Amino acid sequence: MNKRRVVVGLGRVAFGSTLPQQKEAVQRAARAIADLVEARYQVVVTHSNGLQIGMIHAAMNEFSKNNQEFTAAPVAVCGALSQGYIGYDLQNALRTELLDRGIYKPVCTIITQVRVDPFDKAFNHPTKEIGRILTKEEADAEVEKGNYVTEVDGGYRRIVAAPQPIDIYEIDSIRTLADADQVVIACGGGGIPVMQQGTRLRGASAIIEKDLGAARLAQMLDADDLLFLTGTEQMTVKPGTSQEQKLGKLTTVKAEELIEEGYFDAISTLPKMQAAVEFVSSGKDRRAIITSLDKALAGLKEKAGTIIS
Repeated sequence: MNKRRVVVGLGRVAFGSTLPQQKEAVQRAARAIADLVEARYQVVVTHSNGLQIGMIHAAMNEFSKNNQEFTAAPVAVCGALSQGYIGYDLQNALRTELLDRGIYKPVCTIITQVRVDPFDKAFNHPTKEIGRILTKEEADAEVEKGNYVTEVDGGYRRIVAAPQPIDIYEIDSIRTLADADQVVIACGGGGIPVMQQGTRLRGASAIIEKDLGAARLAQMLDADDLLFLTGTEQMTVKPGTSQEQKLGKLTTVKAEELIEEGYFDAISTLPKMQAAVEFVSSGKDRRAIITSLDKALAGLKEKAGTIIS
């Protein structure tokens, strides 16, 4: 009997907001993933990096200001760094958790590049905030360099584009390892956005929406399930009102209706629903599940969460 292949998308709840918090938080994520492995699912993991890439970007830029011989790190490089150190913590935590359960299964992290279209309209309408709050003078300097900024409480922040993921360059390596029944961590933060120029790949000043990156990964791996693990057990509409409604099983048609009616938050819940619909619509008998870390296995058994099919 073939194992079901599931792509697991870990949200920011799995990592905390500091390095010590991340070390502790990944233990919980590792337990959830190990439950799936123990239940004989074939698992590929992707993850959020929003807080981490911002921290790296701020640190590298501050370092370059105080050390003139060093240059500021491009956004794509910051994304690669975040994939490396998040993957390091998660890979080790999961390896330990599996061994503690008597399961020997290799776990590996792949630095993953994702092709984006240089003519994607997102490059003219950047939305993703990155880095620390800037003064007016610092913001003006960013604009002089051709970057975008937006006004926020307390000052300004740099913003970058969120283009659509088109292709995953390391997909053959990811698939080979998954076919060998290894646990693979890939496409962290949606993947490192790159543009193809002949035989070269050039990093883009952008951040791919992680949920859409997870959906693209799941499609290209021909996964059976796309499992988003968040801070809540189930999606809701009109939360905190007398008309609050928890969402259990949904068709893609119903999910699209809710999206069109504007029920989901543009920053957190909307991308997950859009990614879920995109994945389920891309092939036969595919499911997307949105639930909490602690309900990962229950979600795949359709005993918890929001299930789109």
